[in-house]
Amino acid sequence: MTKEKYLEFCRNIPGASIDRPFNKDFDTYAARHTMTRKWFALVMKLDGKDIVNLKCDPFQADFLRQIYKGIIPAYHMNKTHWNTVYLDSDVPDEMIKSMTMESYVLTDNHIAKGK
Repeated sequence: MTKEKYLEFCRNIPGASIDRPFNKDFDTYAARHTMTRKWFALVMKLDGKDIVNLKCDPFQADFLRQIYKGIIPAYHMNKTHWNTVYLDSDVPDEMIKSMTMESYVLTDNHIAKGK
């Protein structure tokens, strides 16, 4: 999946918005909950490749790392609760979308707690 297609997917999630969280960094984008401003996906470059950090259940996070070479412990975030996914890797687009939606739910306190 390209970065552009990924950002377009995130833009189409109801209640989500995209912005650039860091001044003078034109490669990094945050996909956020519009109301709380909490991010559920952080798109950036690592060693010249497009990646996205996504929140994940700790057991699932480790399981996914074992299945896909393109999923590693999160870059610059909590490695128990976040994974880094290389967008151009062995991870299928549908899995990236599913992981994104899971991250969206996990980062929204109202949804995650069933409120």
